[in-house]
Amino acid sequence: MSRPPLIDQFTRAGQAQVFAFFDRLAPEAQRQLLAEAAEIDLAEVDRLNRTLVLGRTAAGVNLAGLAPAPYEPLPARGGPVVEWDRAKAAGEVALRAGKVAAFTVAGGQGTRLGYDGPKGTFPVTPVKHKPLFQVFAEKIQAAGRRYGRPLHWFIMTSHQNHAATEGFFAENKFFGLDRARVHFFRQGRMPAVDFEGRIMLESPEVIALSPDGHGGSLRALDRSGALDLMKREGIDTLSYFQVDNPLVRCIDPAFIGWHVLRGSEMTSKMVPKAHAGEKVGHFCTQGGQVVVIEYSDLPARMQAETDATGKLRYLAGSIAIHVLDREFVRRMSSGTDGVALPFHRADKKIATIDATGNPVKPAKPNGVKFEMFVFDALPFARNTVVIETARADDFSPVKNAEGADSPQTCRDDQLRQFARWLKAGGVAVQTDPTGLPGKVIEVSPLFGYDEDSFAEAWGRLPVKPAVAEGLYLE
Repeated sequence: MSRPPLIDQFTRAGQAQVFAFFDRLAPEAQRQLLAEAAEIDLAEVDRLNRTLVLGRTAAGVNLAGLAPAPYEPLPARGGPVVEWDRAKAAGEVALRAGKVAAFTVAGGQGTRLGYDGPKGTFPVTPVKHKPLFQVFAEKIQAAGRRYGRPLHWFIMTSHQNHAATEGFFAENKFFGLDRARVHFFRQGRMPAVDFEGRIMLESPEVIALSPDGHGGSLRALDRSGALDLMKREGIDTLSYFQVDNPLVRCIDPAFIGWHVLRGSEMTSKMVPKAHAGEKVGHFCTQGGQVVVIEYSDLPARMQAETDATGKLRYLAGSIAIHVLDREFVRRMSSGTDGVALPFHRADKKIATIDATGNPVKPAKPNGVKFEMFVFDALPFARNTVVIETARADDFSPVKNAEGADSPQTCRDDQLRQFARWLKAGGVAVQTDPTGLPGKVIEVSPLFGYDEDSFAEAWGRLPVKPAVAEGLYLE
């Protein structure tokens, strides 16, 4: 068997160690190693080594000229009602014209929740214990019915959970969606390198590869052919959200409408921070551009700054909900004219092997992973808009097994939302001072997926059901 040319390419790039054990591997293991190596852009790794690994400086994040970003406040907080109504109407026009698709970043596993499986398969609702994917599927289906145009749904998986995710949808008959409109594709991967820039091996036949971050979703859309499919279908607007947030309004006409009316390439939602030290990114401006500064990069003294009214200056918290223009995504993924998402360095403990092939479990960080963040696209976008949303209507993620952002806090927030909707419909629901009802209830997105659609469905009921323990409306 002749020597594969890929091995010579890695050798010339100074990465011969990737194939150090190749000759002793079984044929199938050799094929696996070659397939993984073929994913790697050696020129990109070389550039990242020079800029982020070998050429790393201690300068940190540049905060010069930083200021709080402007945003469009909700009508309840002083925003112009007329403008919000115009935005909602414009968004509804786009939805009826079939110009909008949903996009879920769903590459994660439920490890931090103590759950074995793709995070999207984790059960979250109070009565029926529906998984996250079902919640989103029903919201998307209901929105399609309401606006008379079924929506396409793009779902980015990872190499780790792709097969399990596809199998889960098949087992559940795509939760009533047209399977031809549900599109799965894998997130890209990047190799980990040691502190000298050498690509690391997890085992003699496996490269230490990891997902390239949620920012990698943009080039994954392009590389998978999703952008071309969108163009063929007349879709120019993508509603982006992450898989761990069941409260999200996947299809929010006002949000879409702000994006359309302003001619924006990237529009984002913010929530007012709950307190100065809340661990969310901060929408800021710098050099005339909108940027997001992570909480770990913004000094505590700046996070605590207040204005003349006593309100936090850096109030606008990023919650990873965006609307993206299709051709902007294509431009960002192409990397032409210097327009590309930057990679970030993360020092990690990486399971690897030594020179003899024996496993090494490091006690401290021994290498670097590279990842991109989707919010880093904001400075490149034209006519960026940030709008306010109510946390109670859009944001209650499931990230941790216990404590903040846990299944319990998310369950309670869903109950509070359902109780608010019923109260607005004239129902006397008993709640505690935080709005949590005394009875466990659930509203299917197929009945009402936001306050407006619920009010319409509730108003059509000839006989209103009593609010009882375990009430489920569908």
